[in-house]
Amino acid sequence: MYSQKIEALLEKVQKAPRYTGGEMNTIIKPWEEADLHFAFCFPDTYEVAMSHLGMKILYGAINLQPRQLCERVCMPWVDMMPLMKEENIPLFSLESRRPLKDFDVVGFTLQYEMSYTNILAMLDMGGIPLTRAERSDKDPIVVAGGPCAFNPEPLADFIDAFMVGDGEEQIIELNQVISDWKKSGESRDALYRELTRVQGVYVPALYDVTYNEDGTLASMKPNCPEAPEKVLKAIIKDLDEAYYPTEIPVPYTEIIHDRIMLEIMRGCTRGCRFCQAGMLYRPVRERSLEHLVELAQKLESATGYEEISLSSLSSGDYTCLAELIRELLKRLNEKHVSISLPSLRLDSVLKESLEATQKERKTSLTFAPEAGTQRLRDVINKGVTEEDLIEKVSDAFQGGWSSVKLYFMMGLPTETTEDLDGIADLARKVVDAYFAVPKGQRAKGLRVTCSASVFVPKPFTPFQWEPQDTRDMVREKQQHLREVLKIKGVNFNYHESDLSLMEACFARGDRRLGQVLRKAYEKGCMLDGWTEHFKYDKWLEAFEESGLDPAFYAYRRREKDELLPWDVIDCGVTKAFLWREKEKADRAEVTKDCRKGCNGCGLQRYKGVCKLCE
Repeated sequence: MYSQKIEALLEKVQKAPRYTGGEMNTIIKPWEEADLHFAFCFPDTYEVAMSHLGMKILYGAINLQPRQLCERVCMPWVDMMPLMKEENIPLFSLESRRPLKDFDVVGFTLQYEMSYTNILAMLDMGGIPLTRAERSDKDPIVVAGGPCAFNPEPLADFIDAFMVGDGEEQIIELNQVISDWKKSGESRDALYRELTRVQGVYVPALYDVTYNEDGTLASMKPNCPEAPEKVLKAIIKDLDEAYYPTEIPVPYTEIIHDRIMLEIMRGCTRGCRFCQAGMLYRPVRERSLEHLVELAQKLESATGYEEISLSSLSSGDYTCLAELIRELLKRLNEKHVSISLPSLRLDSVLKESLEATQKERKTSLTFAPEAGTQRLRDVINKGVTEEDLIEKVSDAFQGGWSSVKLYFMMGLPTETTEDLDGIADLARKVVDAYFAVPKGQRAKGLRVTCSASVFVPKPFTPFQWEPQDTRDMVREKQQHLREVLKIKGVNFNYHESDLSLMEACFARGDRRLGQVLRKAYEKGCMLDGWTEHFKYDKWLEAFEESGLDPAFYAYRRREKDELLPWDVIDCGVTKAFLWREKEKADRAEVTKDCRKGCNGCGLQRYKGVCKLCE
């Protein structure tokens, strides 16, 4: 219906491939032959969306079902939006170019809090009423999943149902419930009650919320017998049995991660106290070496990519990492495929792996010390030492690397000026490690990049009760780091503090933030994750007009017995365990890796879920 109009616009925009569709390995299914039509919506640009592994998994999983259809929808860029409005073109899918409102289910992935206004923009452009209260039984069911769904409350006004946890099986079951409901002719409220039967599905309409006079949460209770007191996340027990795509769409344009993403394991046993993903995705589950090699060969054959990224929260912890790399290089040697290792732990056994991957082109190696001193690394339970870092970067420099990225956080609980100075000390020692390699044996062009992000306290972490540093504190620390990191061969990058403030608000926000979100969107806030489009003053206006204070959400310390907005969700890890970890952080006391013995995080409550607990 809109194809000709869309084609006419493509000559007027910066990157036409964002909107063309038709990529190799795209799945096109006849619309009329599907009982259920699912729009997978990524609330950011095409380049970011097509780099997201979760979308590729769920896109393939849904389309594998004989009577279900899934198409992709991305957030348009600023050059396309006014053109679409001028030509009365609604937001459309890449596969069939149908308007968003034509789909039965519209599903958003929540990867980042600062993409929330994009969700409202996409609903608006797609012809769908923004709030649950405004929608009729004829409107699409709006669902959302991903890591940010573990605190669903800031989006509770806009989303019909949240999917919490692993989605491969959950989304198929959810779609079947919705498909059956469509045929039944029952009301939307009846569907809400039916959806509670799917593990990990939270339906905000089925819960009533009250607040204390001081603004804290007073109660959050189910208003019908079907809704559980707590919603337990969905958990895939065996990754080898779970669906994984062997053919993925290959973009016509460059994207953020333009390579094969091979998820080798899910979950993490380390227990870093700032890391939300490390808690949410427990327990650790590994794919077998044989299965990974088979997947890699099929993906390379179907895509032609020349790089495979071994993806996980901590790839260096994969049990058979060196063996896997050797086998992949052996099988794909003639294809000249390189292997990249993101998220490297400093204390992982990496030397053999680095030597294997250097047979192809060398990229920058990334390490995450997170803090500049051992005391603060113990506070956050990082469990690595300065010696670990120097040993690993020395191995890398001797192996022919010359570019290293070091990730740190500023504003961590108990941080001092000495901890900030420790970042510069580490950077100097990394530079010294490079020059310790004989001149004829080291690669040219040393580049050490130190990045310092602002700590954002996240739900379901031991630091969920902690305050964030104020704007003034953050800027003072950034200035200090700029001074002490004036080291030859070292670059310093840091994140915008205003953006981190808003991220903290929505990370730990309650249901009242829905009005702030809507007001901010109506004031023109969207694409907030892109620094050039972030409108801090408009966000402050939205808070003020809603009678809410950002400091209440970001800068306030929570009490132990305070009811938290996300307490309605059971992520597997108990609140009692998180509090114990917070107390150990106060004492700078470390907790051992789960692989060395169960720490009693709470997963042991569920039989057959965590092999390390058995």
